[in-house]
Amino acid sequence: MTDGKKLFSDQASEEIYEKVKKDAVETVFSRAAELKACPIGAAGDCCKHCGMGPCRVPEPKSAGAVRKVGLCGATAETISARNFLRMIAAGAAAHSDHGRAVAHAFLAAARGEIPGYGIKDEQKLLAVALDFGIAIEGRDTKSIAIEVGEKALAMFGQQEGEILYVKKAPQRRQEIWRREGVVPRGIDREVVEVMHRTHMGVDQDYRSLIKQGTRAALADGWGGSMLATDLQDVMFGTPVPVYAEVNLGVLKEDQVNIIVHGHEPLLSEMIVVASRDPQLLDAARAKGAQGINIAGICCTANEVLMRHGIPIAGNFLQQELAITTGAVDAMVVDVQCVMQSLQSVAACYHTKLITTNPKADITGSTRMEFNEHDPLNSARSIVSAAVDNFPNRNSDVLIPRAKSPMIAGFSHETINYMLGGTFRASYRPLNDNIINGRIRGLAGVVGCNNARTELDGNTLELIKELIKNDVLVLTTGCTAIGCGKAGLLTPEAASKLAGPGLAEVCETVGMPPVLHMGSCVDNSRILIAATAVVRDGGLGSDISDLPAAGAAPEWMSEKAISIGQYFVASGVYTVFGVTWPTSGSKELTKHLFEDMDKIYGGRWDFATDPKEMARKMIEHIDAKRKALGIDKARERVLFDMADRRELA
Repeated sequence: MTDGKKLFSDQASEEIYEKVKKDAVETVFSRAAELKACPIGAAGDCCKHCGMGPCRVPEPKSAGAVRKVGLCGATAETISARNFLRMIAAGAAAHSDHGRAVAHAFLAAARGEIPGYGIKDEQKLLAVALDFGIAIEGRDTKSIAIEVGEKALAMFGQQEGEILYVKKAPQRRQEIWRREGVVPRGIDREVVEVMHRTHMGVDQDYRSLIKQGTRAALADGWGGSMLATDLQDVMFGTPVPVYAEVNLGVLKEDQVNIIVHGHEPLLSEMIVVASRDPQLLDAARAKGAQGINIAGICCTANEVLMRHGIPIAGNFLQQELAITTGAVDAMVVDVQCVMQSLQSVAACYHTKLITTNPKADITGSTRMEFNEHDPLNSARSIVSAAVDNFPNRNSDVLIPRAKSPMIAGFSHETINYMLGGTFRASYRPLNDNIINGRIRGLAGVVGCNNARTELDGNTLELIKELIKNDVLVLTTGCTAIGCGKAGLLTPEAASKLAGPGLAEVCETVGMPPVLHMGSCVDNSRILIAATAVVRDGGLGSDISDLPAAGAAPEWMSEKAISIGQYFVASGVYTVFGVTWPTSGSKELTKHLFEDMDKIYGGRWDFATDPKEMARKMIEHIDAKRKALGIDKARERVLFDMADRRELA
């Protein structure tokens, strides 16, 4: 407890935090108690985009009071919109730069230039090729893969026209985007234009600014992120349901523990391979260990979980806690959501913090740059460093026992075959169960952890309320990990926590009421799943027609803002929690919360209370059911043979 507030919703984190306090180690939780959030920055009405500022222009406290503007005359609407756009740009850049790294590696692997990487899912390669308009008839896998890689890379630098993946959206959605002029012309171009427009003295109309922000966000969701997901599937295998365990209890006292943390699976895939190398296993035994144990943190955790069943040690706010167990011999990080404080925490124990990416260095860390053109040997060197560090452990090791089983790896392709059966890949059974009311609707609950609220607390309360009301939940990222820790990612959770309709469907199919769909770039899987629901009929002609909603109850990353904006622009009602970054401008917030619905059929909303968030989402789902004419309760009838003949 800090200031009377509960910090954790899971036993493992509570247990290890007692050790943290005993060891007198500073963590994000102690810093959150001491460092209060800046209300000026949180509201978004402070501008520091030029050297005349920073300028704060809060809303007037009384009616009729003169509204403040910046030295250049910028209004609260302009300043808040610029700040909001820069968050979108940073988030889109992070996801898309990840996609670019994957595309470079993919093309090199296709050309046979990188040992260790290859084409594991040829079927998906062909599907991506067709999405790109590439001819596949009579061609070998290598030539198709090379052309896919070239076209993927070209999407980043493209200057005119439309990025290729736009055509994957429902036709009506494409028409809306073209009507509004927000179809991305190229991934990099849209991010650069955001930065230009938000420079002092350029775009000064919040509606125009938000329009460009929408274009950049779509370049992320239907561009960089979707590319990353698809190419990773082709290279490393499309995820299928897999059993694993999650929470700090997956660490092993008698083994070399290596935690992979970050977002790009190019490195972590090879770490998993290297950890199984007989020579390195022999070296570990020679140092006194019984083996090598790989565990994940954050989105890298989700990547290796889905494809290898590698256990997850925790999500974003557990990265420091993992080190304080005293059992982590190396934490290997690449990019995004990696706390700089990890090095100071690692220095209190024996843990090596190994940074590997040229874009991300941490002062004091052990630098072992990952060579993408010789990935396996790079990974072997990293694993070897962890093995060599094992004897340096002291006796003060505490690994919480708490861990939970989970089923993860529900890609779009998996759901398609799981629902449609072996001989009919289709979302039709899902659509039918939404139409008949067994499933009330769909919710995408995604995002981060935030130290300003209980770890996973709001997320779990929201999701439990949704599934209790027969809403099937799709989840990614750190939210998915939180669901795993709470036992929501097992089929058994349906009978315990889901409403009767959803429980019935889950029991029939053998699936959890909450489907783990991957890392944060894999939110693109949710877009594709929503498109498949539209395509299979009976629920409207666009994503905006679906009884569906999205939420990020504990968001913290700029990536979450980009994700939210591309979901809103794709026609999804999207609710965020904790804090809202445009609250300093009522006019801009109204534009995002109301006007966006008129333009795109999706809009933003905000609620700090998870029950309130659930209520808003369910009300939206019910309104969409009513608009579709499927809001009436339907009697379940057992058909006899005469009924079946009549139906036929």
